Amino acid sequence: MTRHFPPQRIVCLTEETVETLYALGAEERIVGVSGYAVRPKRVRREKPRVSAFISADIDKILALEPDLVLTFSDLQADIAAALIRAHVAVHAFNQRDIAGILAMVRMLGALIGEAERGAALADGYAARIADVAARCVTRTPKPKIYFEEWNEPMITGIGWVSELIGIAGGIDVFAHKSTGRHAMQRTVTANEVVAASPDIIVGSWCGKKFVPDKVAARPAFATVPAVRTRQLYEIKSPLILQPGPAALTDGLDAMVAIFDRWAETVAQESQPGGSSSLSPLGRELG
Repeated sequence: MTRHFPPQRIVCLTEETVETLYALGAEERIVGVSGYAVRPKRVRREKPRVSAFISADIDKILALEPDLVLTFSDLQADIAAALIRAHVAVHAFNQRDIAGILAMVRMLGALIGEAERGAALADGYAARIADVAARCVTRTPKPKIYFEEWNEPMITGIGWVSELIGIAGGIDVFAHKSTGRHAMQRTVTANEVVAASPDIIVGSWCGKKFVPDKVAARPAFATVPAVRTRQLYEIKSPLILQPGPAALTDGLDAMVAIFDRWAETVAQESQPGGSSSLSPLGRELG
């Protein structure tokens, strides 16, 4: 198989590298993508889908004659191994926090021969994050947040999600679990959530719709401030659970908007005779 540098035929098995390559102006090099790739919207009609997350059509990928296949995490290790045995060049990213996401952008730029453009893109994201942090640092009071990445078992947010909560002016009640590299290291119990007493619950159930009524109906959850005041929100998974540009832009903006709404509710209730105009459970952002 002929190799090119910079690579001209790239397959992306997760969505964040797809979005990054589009942002770098290198979308013409993408010849195959994950079925979960939805950003930018036109990717759905422009690029063939060759994989899910932990499964892939190896024959279809090989038929595309890629110079480079981009994967993510140990969950795609079997796919990567099969491609390596077929003599395909594979790069596996493993970013778990914001610094790692920015490093991925820079590295991807270098991998395609666009190091300066990659560095500039990463610097732009970093500057945007700093601007949001500066606006939100004075948020008072700071809401306590329980972010739920999955419901059965209950799994709380990974590293970059926890960091985004802090940047948006909130307090991740399970920040100490966010560094767990495997999802099962981030499980929580209903009793732990009740004890943490979050002001806001944000759900993003890895590709399936967040159901706030099911959360509210959990044993003892009626005592949780977020449930009592109907502060349950959904941020769609493509915006917050992919470790790439979406999380640093629209995902962060959605988080800020949720916290702003909560602050407005607190302010209304603090006024003499004030009452909040709460809308139904499970508002969706993104």
